[in-house]
Amino acid sequence: MESYGAVTGASASRGAQEWPARTVPVSGVDLLVRDVPGADEKLPPALFAHGLGGSSLNWTTLGLLLNDTIRGIAPDLPGFGQTPPLAGMGGISEQADLLSELMTKEFDEPVHLFGNSMGGAAAVALAARRPGDVASLTLVSPALPHPRVSASALWFTAISTPRLGKAVLERTRRIPFERRLKASLSVIFGEPRLLPPEVLEAYEAELRARDTQTWGTEATLEAARSILASQFTPPRRSLWADAAKVTCPVLLIYGGKDRLVDSKIRTKAQRTFPNARLLYLPNSGHVAQMEHPDLVARAFRQLIA
Repeated sequence: MESYGAVTGASASRGAQEWPARTVPVSGVDLLVRDVPGADEKLPPALFAHGLGGSSLNWTTLGLLLNDTIRGIAPDLPGFGQTPPLAGMGGISEQADLLSELMTKEFDEPVHLFGNSMGGAAAVALAARRPGDVASLTLVSPALPHPRVSASALWFTAISTPRLGKAVLERTRRIPFERRLKASLSVIFGEPRLLPPEVLEAYEAELRARDTQTWGTEATLEAARSILASQFTPPRRSLWADAAKVTCPVLLIYGGKDRLVDSKIRTKAQRTFPNARLLYLPNSGHVAQMEHPDLVARAFRQLIA
């Protein structure tokens, strides 16, 4: 296990650089997909999956830091970023299906798979289904079932409740933008005041873009219901059962200031995956790949070395 405390940000200016985007038809939806710029076509492939409420832009800095090692793509999953929603595709299992189809379309060799939060849960399910097609698995605060009731679990319960959930989200959207931005930053990042200005600006721009999308509420509700349902799946069919089947090298990354995923679950995670390393970042929040991209990149290089 490795543990680091300082915010690096040496290459965080890369967080303002968008990757080139294109659309790929997958499962009946035109999926917006971004390609890591400057990567040699002969490099091994990588696939990045964002979490609930996120987008492909969550991987911008990390992908650029690794473009001498992998050639990666990052999709906006249905209902998030610039990809429109697709009915019935907002759950963890459905996202795994979609990522599997995208992987088959784009690559003909084993893939380095990255997942954050809900995208991490989908990545675990995918790696368990297709062990021969995943070269490594890097999980940043994956949304794996947790036995302890937390504030985030109560929030997921609230918004997953019929009528109540939609009312809560719609009421939240009526809060002045600056207040919502401040609250979101404090939930997602461990130390938002230490983030480089360009990372904060990119995050604010994405939050403003979400306000213009008509589908955000329904996409969030469907995803939240799937995360909540995963907490009650019987053990033999749970994401923990999937984790135990993953044969490739796994890098687990948890933040000590994560307010959405309790970092104490890292011990169980490292014990469950057969071949796992742990990177614990005491000062990081829920998106370590944005907050500590250099440290995550270094740990990934060590994993595949």
